Amino acid sequence: MKSTFIVVILLFGTLFAFAPDRANPSSDSPASDQGAILVGAGDIADCKDLSGAEATAKLLDQIPGTVMVPGDLAYPGGSREDFTCYDKTWGRAKFYTRPAPGNHEFHSSGATPYFNYFGAAAGDPKTGYYSYELGAWHIIVLNSECKDVGGCEAGAPQEKWLRADLAAHASACTLAYWHKPLFSSGSAHGNDLKVKPLWQALYDANADVIVGGHDHDYERFAPQTPDGAPDPQRGIREFVVGTGGKNHRPFGDVKPNSEVRDATAFGVLKLTLKAGAYDWQFIPEAGKSFTDSGSGECH
Repeated sequence: MKSTFIVVILLFGTLFAFAPDRANPSSDSPASDQGAILVGAGDIADCKDLSGAEATAKLLDQIPGTVMVPGDLAYPGGSREDFTCYDKTWGRAKFYTRPAPGNHEFHSSGATPYFNYFGAAAGDPKTGYYSYELGAWHIIVLNSECKDVGGCEAGAPQEKWLRADLAAHASACTLAYWHKPLFSSGSAHGNDLKVKPLWQALYDANADVIVGGHDHDYERFAPQTPDGAPDPQRGIREFVVGTGGKNHRPFGDVKPNSEVRDATAFGVLKLTLKAGAYDWQFIPEAGKSFTDSGSGECH
């Protein structure tokens, strides 16, 4: 009996030793060398067809790190039933997920099922915006459903909170994500000027990267100002990653500074956040060949 007990302990210890440390993927190396991992996409699980969401969930299974989900997680209406479909796929990474709400979450009054599903990880249910630290980086999660949080204009509660949060973390590399992007070449939605004051606050504070979704495609922009002017010195690089599993949509007119676009592959954006720099990689679902990768430095 004693020998059997020892074997069980040894087997459990072996399994634990080889389990991926998602929450701290760089625990064996300094953050300045390997970096912390932030990975994810928006526009994910549709109860009518979960094949895309399952394909991208399988990618997450193989990538340790913190999971970002920039909105529209549970179609069609962000209901409790819709979140059971999300839970069947990306729910496997729920413990490591830091979410942002999208417009489909707010199809249910107050996005209540969204806040109930994620609990404290989604921030204050009255606002839906919050921030956290990841490695050497400061991460900000915003709510682009402006009318539900008192507006996004200069002087609105969210914009004032954002500026205060940025001032309190002025020395850190900074990344922000939310659902509706300021810049997008997607034919369904395109640019959303309501969030421009949030971009302006981030630009004024020398933020580095913004990630959004909403249009069901992948797009990468060169560093630019909130007015869309190229700015390689201190402009913000924006990614649109609406590739979590909901149906693809075609592009419309290509916006200035758009560098890479694809609307054929579901997939996730993997960001390796180092001290003073970052790497990006779009990882497609199995069977698709499109990818995108590169690196940048913090301001």
